[in-house]
Amino acid sequence: MIGVLIVDDDFMVAKVHSAFVAGLDGFEVVGTATTGAQALQEVQRLSPDLVLLDIYLPDMTGLDVLRRLRADGSDVDVVVISAARDVDSIRTALHGGVLHYLVKPFDRRTFEERLRQYAALRGELTRIDVAAQSDVDRMFGVSRGSAAPTVATPKGITPQTLELVRTALADAGEEGLSASECSERTGLARVSARRYLEQLVAQHQADVRQRYGTAGRPERRFTLRSPRPVDRGLKDRNDR
Repeated sequence: MIGVLIVDDDFMVAKVHSAFVAGLDGFEVVGTATTGAQALQEVQRLSPDLVLLDIYLPDMTGLDVLRRLRADGSDVDVVVISAARDVDSIRTALHGGVLHYLVKPFDRRTFEERLRQYAALRGELTRIDVAAQSDVDRMFGVSRGSAAPTVATPKGITPQTLELVRTALADAGEEGLSASECSERTGLARVSARRYLEQLVAQHQADVRQRYGTAGRPERRFTLRSPRPVDRGLKDRNDR
């Protein structure tokens, strides 16, 4: 069984996530924590396999918890589950070695997919002793949630950067982003930003439209597609 520690300052959200975890074969909730300090104590006491970590905590941020865990030598697996959409938070989380970053609100299917992908990654790591490049590529695809994409990911497109661009697009809302604006927000070159935006369109995660100005060529603007509706009560709690 994969032991999961759930860290969220909202008791009801933690309860909902606990029910999601309990409904998955091979997973069990070993504990919950509502503060950063408690999370650090429970990781040491319970030795979970996986921490589902919110960023907004009352005493410190989840990113601070992540830094403390790594500074203390903990190699516990972490998936961030948070309403924080800013690129800096995502970049810091990636640097801290998180396996995925799940943005609230989300539906149960998305939650379960991420945990199944995590279980698949653990299975890959226990199945082999020496990895070939194809094994490494497959494992990194699983860890970032792209083991079975709807559209094949072209060479040179990394799941981490694709998630970075997707989050920047989500943060832009209905106004969306041009390739130049995406470049400014993410630090990517304009050509690279456009390539990642077009990949999101190819994967049916984003839409593109032409916006005509008073002069010059029309501007292509990209917007993230709206997620599938979720239960209103869960959405309100997840938005915290």
